[in-house]
Amino acid sequence: MNKRQRIKKNEDFQKVFKKGKSFANRQFVVYCMRKEDQQAFRIGLSVSKKIGNAVTRNQIKRYIRQTFLELKDEVRQDMDYVIIARHQAATLDFHETKKSLEHVLKIAKIIKKKEK
Repeated sequence: MNKRQRIKKNEDFQKVFKKGKSFANRQFVVYCMRKEDQQAFRIGLSVSKKIGNAVTRNQIKRYIRQTFLELKDEVRQDMDYVIIARHQAATLDFHETKKSLEHVLKIAKIIKKKEK
């Protein structure tokens, strides 16, 4: 995931919080905001110090970035996403994190449900 696909500025985070819609489960809250003129999606990550030490927080962020990298063809490209990790996210391994994020994104109707 390259640098252009990340939301870094506070004002960009605030726009997504104010104008976007939120969807949640026990591990994550996802805010989504549509941007018409955007070629590729952008994600911003928020992992509080309450969740754990730096190693834990960075691991959660790596898992989220990798999940979006694997889902990049299924995720809508004209959106900004802000993902907030909740306390229970610290106990998840990568596969559980991916499953949980897919669940929230399906609730938000951002990715399509896989047909069997």
